[in-house]
Amino acid sequence: MPRPSFTEALSSRPWLLADGATGTNYFQMGLESGDAPEMWNLEHPERVRSLHRRFIEAGADIVLTNSFGGNRHRLKLHNAQDRVREINMAAAQNARAEADAAGRPVYVGGSIGPTGEIMEPVGAMSHEEAVKAFAEQAAALKEGGADVLWIETMSSEEELKAAVEGAATAGLPIVTTMSFDTNGRTMMGITPKSFGAITAALPTQPVAIGANCGVGASELVATVLGITEARPDAAVVAKGNCGIPQYQDGHIHYTGTPELMADYARIAFDAGARIIGGCCGTSPDHLAAMRKSLEGYTRGTRPTVELIEERLGPVSQLAKGVDTAAAGAAARGSRRRG
Repeated sequence: MPRPSFTEALSSRPWLLADGATGTNYFQMGLESGDAPEMWNLEHPERVRSLHRRFIEAGADIVLTNSFGGNRHRLKLHNAQDRVREINMAAAQNARAEADAAGRPVYVGGSIGPTGEIMEPVGAMSHEEAVKAFAEQAAALKEGGADVLWIETMSSEEELKAAVEGAATAGLPIVTTMSFDTNGRTMMGITPKSFGAITAALPTQPVAIGANCGVGASELVATVLGITEARPDAAVVAKGNCGIPQYQDGHIHYTGTPELMADYARIAFDAGARIIGGCCGTSPDHLAAMRKSLEGYTRGTRPTVELIEERLGPVSQLAKGVDTAAAGAAARGSRRRG
């Protein structure tokens, strides 16, 4: 019996479990600060495959390739801008090998992160240049065996549009997520509700949209509430950090326990998420607890912000309906008029 496609699985199953962190787990496996994780696809493929395998054993239905910074603008920092095809193909092949060995359907998401450049009109990068870079990466991920292109941690509308346009040239389904890490907004000021409107207007429609990274599980779930309210028609992704980062004994430690992440998984599902996973700090142990919590669980009542705070931790004022940025702008405008 042929394996269902990613879009078939997404439409027929109540939820899919995505994997956890890449970078924070690699640091525990020997990655040094300042090194490009993407180079491990070629230099230490056994370590890359080991992490994919551990997430699959923990219950992941989707593993993301080790290619987050695999576009030529990010790779330029490591003098590897001419190795985009080689690196991204290897990233997809490493994930594909472990997914195919799983004995059940596991999907490979080709991870595509930001270029690290600021786009016009604020910055110097043109729309055409960004589209070209994303298209180059997407083609290599498809060639290596990705099932879906996974655009993540975006913060600007301009770069999101360029990434989707570039990825669309590869002809694979697209998932896109933004990081709402600045008082409930992205770094460039986009709210969860405006993200819903932006994605609804894209010429190429992603098969799923959502949020990743951010400032912890509680804010991530509050973000999901905003996105699902704006786009009740959409399949929504929740891929939150494992608690809050703290600097301990010379390295970053995340406060989230397996129990907290298990609770987060159910509350995210209740909030309307269809794809649930973890971001920074999420280990295979955390993911196993999330899988166990979702198995056999029936979606419950849509959570309130009060319940999210009680169970997972504090959220931003924006999540509570108080738009401090808009209020501040209005006050400044009033003072100027005065």
